[in-house]
Amino acid sequence: PFQTVTGNFANVIHGLNANHLTDQVIQRSKRMILDTLGVGLLGTSTEVCHKVKQYSKIYSSDVSSTVWGHLDFRLPPLYAAFVNGVAVHSMDFDDTWHPATHPSGTVLPALIALSEAFPQKKKISGLDLLLAFNVGIEVQGRLLHFSNEARNIPKRY
Repeated sequence: PFQTVTGNFANVIHGLNANHLTDQVIQRSKRMILDTLGVGLLGTSTEVCHKVKQYSKIYSSDVSSTVWGHLDFRLPPLYAAFVNGVAVHSMDFDDTWHPATHPSGTVLPALIALSEAFPQKKKISGLDLLLAFNVGIEVQGRLLHFSNEARNIPKRY
């Protein structure tokens, strides 16, 4: 049967599991996560982070996630991920690759916010988090590979 690019892409991503994580991938992922948390905590002191935090205060829900650097302040997972993602990128020290993108700053805040939102009995393991992180990075990398527009970013600037 004919397989579309999208169908093939979905099958590859769906088929990934913790057995695909080599020791080298795990070590690099941990370093990327630690770096992202560090620049994210630094970014919580920026003006833009304060602005998005103030903006996001109007939203609430029964489920909430932590806003980094503010243990007493929680937001719905979508907005916690937004504020934390802005914090990560606000200093522009977050990781990058070519073509230009910042992989960890978009993936990690969403994963952490979602993981906090899971019910206590469905909490994910550290290995699950590493797998989800790497799937997010893989999806981003493949989408960049498919994009002619992203490939031309360096030529446009």
